[in-house]
Amino acid sequence: MRTIDLLIIGGGSAGMAAAIQAKKEGIDDILIVERDENLGGILNQCIHNGFGLTEFKEELTGPEYLSRFVAQVEELKIPYMTNSMVIDMTKDKIVTISNKDKGVEIVQAKAIVMATGCYERGAGAIQIPGDRCAGIITAGTAQKYLNIHGYLCGKRIVILGSGDIGLIMARRLTLEGAKVICVSEIMPYSNGLNRNIAQCLNDYNIPLYLSRSVSKVIGKDRLEKVVLSAVDEKMQFIPGTEMEIECDTLILSVGLIPYISLLDNIDCPASSTKGAKVNEHMETMIPGIFSCGNCLHVHDVVDFVTDEGRLAGHGAAMYLKGELQRGNKILVTPKDGISYVVPQEINRDNQEDVTFKFRVRTPVKDVWLIIESNGQQVAKIMKPVLIPSEMVMVKLSKDKLDLIKDEVTLRLEAR
Repeated sequence: MRTIDLLIIGGGSAGMAAAIQAKKEGIDDILIVERDENLGGILNQCIHNGFGLTEFKEELTGPEYLSRFVAQVEELKIPYMTNSMVIDMTKDKIVTISNKDKGVEIVQAKAIVMATGCYERGAGAIQIPGDRCAGIITAGTAQKYLNIHGYLCGKRIVILGSGDIGLIMARRLTLEGAKVICVSEIMPYSNGLNRNIAQCLNDYNIPLYLSRSVSKVIGKDRLEKVVLSAVDEKMQFIPGTEMEIECDTLILSVGLIPYISLLDNIDCPASSTKGAKVNEHMETMIPGIFSCGNCLHVHDVVDFVTDEGRLAGHGAAMYLKGELQRGNKILVTPKDGISYVVPQEINRDNQEDVTFKFRVRTPVKDVWLIIESNGQQVAKIMKPVLIPSEMVMVKLSKDKLDLIKDEVTLRLEAR
């Protein structure tokens, strides 16, 4: 069994950024483990543009974006294994890796960064009523079929859910000759970025039906029809609102879930994001194990995933050098309109700025973001518009953190 200073599980944008940052901070013994054939993760199949606006001040495609990080990994001579799967991990950071060429290898890591990404909710997760026929797939699967393998998944398509991948695939499928009949969203607002609503639906005259979902699928071998029905405020179907649509494919864009089965197996505490609970350095509640990117909480912009990966790499480097402060924990709690906040705890003795990331529960306008501790206001920031599909980031400087006592709360207040 060999020993590795820093093992990074996942070679997407978060994992590569973590490795690069740790290397730049003096950690030389690093290994990235990636289950796919190439580094880059989901970015390999994201051939649309819109990446890199924050990171590089350019508009890049997914493969262009990832290639810049792969080039840095190569330049820094950071070792990586592809076609490799981590099949087991212990709290003591003993990791079992399966590789199709090398077989099974067990390594002892001194620190671990989890950057395993997320997975899509499928038909079983939302319990769509009706027949069990072919032609019902997730948006990411449709994206992989078309962009990687060149297969068109259908000709008459209904998309359920207005997540960003579903919106982007509505445009992509239209450009390839398919007829995207509509996008249906169960919520009264879209779950995708506004720019994707404009560029992927409005520009192609694809209708978006809000507060409406699939109440039935009909088909023998292949999907033949879907029935869309309006829903009330309790998300229950409203009788008499049925809309029957002939189609051969139903694409699901109904949410993403952080992939943390390895952490679940070692009883790592999780948060409301379904990712791990972490501190300001992305360290989980198990010392020496860090988490970042979409396996921590689902991001809307890959540039932010990269930035969070760097933060995890920085934290891991500090841990390995014995510089990571612990103790004097302060809990971070979301309230009044905020669905979650990352990190879930911070250290009062931390000597660096802290960035809080959060999402709102429903769209709001003209509100104050209040950050307070033990009834004392730490910061008050005006927010003209906040929507659930966009993650919000607020940085607090070290001098502001000195005002925090036993706990810190983030909440919204009407203007």
